[in-house]
Order: sequence, then C-alpha cells, then structure tokens
Amino acid sequence: MSKVDLAIGGKAGPGERPRAGERARKQTGGAKWKLIRGNLDMYALLIPGLIFLLLFKYTPMYGIVIAFQDFNIFGGIKGSDWVGLEQFRKLIHSEEFLQVLGNTLLISLYKIVILFPIPIVLALLLNEVRRMFFKRTIQTIIYLPHFLSWVIISGLFLNILSPSGGLVNEIIRSLGGQPISFLTDNHFFRSVVVFTAGWKEIGWNAIVFIAAIAGIDQEQYEAAAIDGAGRIRQMASISLPGMLPTIMLMFILRIGSLLEAGTEQILTMYNPLVYKSGDVIGTFVYRIGLGQQDYSFSTAVGLFNSAFGFLLVVIGNMLSRKFLQRSIW
Repeated sequence: MSKVDLAIGGKAGPGERPRAGERARKQTGGAKWKLIRGNLDMYALLIPGLIFLLLFKYTPMYGIVIAFQDFNIFGGIKGSDWVGLEQFRKLIHSEEFLQVLGNTLLISLYKIVILFPIPIVLALLLNEVRRMFFKRTIQTIIYLPHFLSWVIISGLFLNILSPSGGLVNEIIRSLGGQPISFLTDNHFFRSVVVFTAGWKEIGWNAIVFIAAIAGIDQEQYEAAAIDGAGRIRQMASISLPGMLPTIMLMFILRIGSLLEAGTEQILTMYNPLVYKSGDVIGTFVYRIGLGQQDYSFSTAVGLFNSAFGFLLVVIGNMLSRKFLQRSIW
C-alpha cells in the first residue's frame, strides 16, 4: 500500500505504519493528558464543587422513589409500600392540581412576555449614556432591590398596598376612588406578583445584557458612525445582534423554569383568599408536603415539575438551533 493510500485512511497491512488518522488521535490524546498533568492544581480546584454537586444535588435524587410509594415517615423508604404510578394518576385527576398548573403557567407567561424584554431595552438605553457617573448611578439604583430578600420586599409592599393607610390607596382615595385590597383580591394578586418580581430583578438581569454589549467590538460602532448610522440604527444593527446569543441563552433557561413561577415570592405574599389565582406548583408542594404531610404526592408533583422543565429546555434549545442557528449545546 502506498503512502498516499495510508494518508487518505487506507488499512495498513502487515509491517506497514499505522494510518495517519490513528497517529493523529494518539497525538491528540497524548497532548490532552499532558495538558491535564500540567494543570493538576487547577483541576484540584474542581473537587470541592464536584463534592457539593454529589452531596446536595445527586444524592438527594434517591428520594425520587418516594413518588412511587405510599410513603410512611416512620417506616422510611424501605418500610413504605410500593404503589407504582398511583401518585401520578392521582395527580392527573386532581382538580386542585389542574388549577395550580394553570396559575403557574399564567404567572410564568406574564413574567416572560412582560418582564423578559425590559432588561434588554434597559441595557440598550444605558449603553447609550455617555456620562459614566450618571450611568453607574442608574445601574446601582436599579439593581439594588435584587439584594433584598422576598420577606423584606413583601413587608414593604404590604405597607405600600395596604387598604388602610397604604400609599397607593391613599392616592386612589385622593382621586375619589375606593380602596383596593390588592393582596387579598384574586383580580389583582397576579399583577402584584409580576410587578414586584420586575421591580426586584429587572435591574440585575439588565447587567447580563450590558456585559454582552461590552463584549461587542467597538470598531463596529466607529465604522457605523463613519457610514452615517445614527444611535438607533447602531442599536438595531450592532448592539441587538451582538446580544442575540446571550438573549437566546437567557430565554432558553427562562423557558426551562416555566413551572417555577416564583415560589419564595408567592409564599411570602399570598394567603388562602388568593389560592384561586396565586397558588402555584411550588406553594402547592409546600402546602401538601409539609402542611398535610402527603410526601409521596408532593414528590410526584415535584418530579413532574422537574421532568417538564427539562423537556422544555431540550425543545427550546432544539428550536433555537433549527431556526436561529444558536443553541446551548
């Protein structure tokens, strides 16, 4: 066999040198191991993170079996009866769960449609501010609420929206209207949830998109300015396309958490009067699992939530790769 045949991947005969492809693979493998041996200290830094994932993320997954049992807290997992898919059949036929699922999807969709675009627009506008002191001051003010806990924010808005002496209702009274009980009225509770989530997180989310804009080559803006493109045209033709990979990443991750409508937020704000419009999957699991001690059913609900979220991430990534040629993997 000639050297040409070997070079194009022909099979080496007895006594012939290995194919070029095999040699290249061996060289690549050797280079990888050499790189690893030369950076053992860096790989050692991964060990605490891997241990954390193993102990707190993967080990607890053993508890998923509770969803297929009639779990008895005194008997434990080994001492509980196996019921197969009974908890999931109960889940599907539960009218209360269907209402909770509807609330979760509505609140999440409101947050995506209303709140997702605002940080993008805010990042684009802040990028056009040329006075650095003013720009940094605005950034600081809008992302400070992110560092407040939902307990503090709930207490703050409980006072602001109070029907007796709250700032908002005092303004409504001064305009001749009647006070509104925002946090106990099913017509207003979802709006309050979306508004407070936006007030807390919009500024922080904008930082991600500001960082994406900062990574765009500044020579593109200079060339566009020379060609006569104004600020708006530069935002539409340079900034927004440059942000697109980050936008798609954030959007896919947000789609994956569609069934996570803000459990911590709603737990600190809702009450039995607004279960009809505000009870979501997370709060439902909390009420059923801890309140009624039905651990098997609440675990089945949580497993459904996780599996559905994983499916949404996969579908969102697939659609993004197909139509936008951009994806997470």
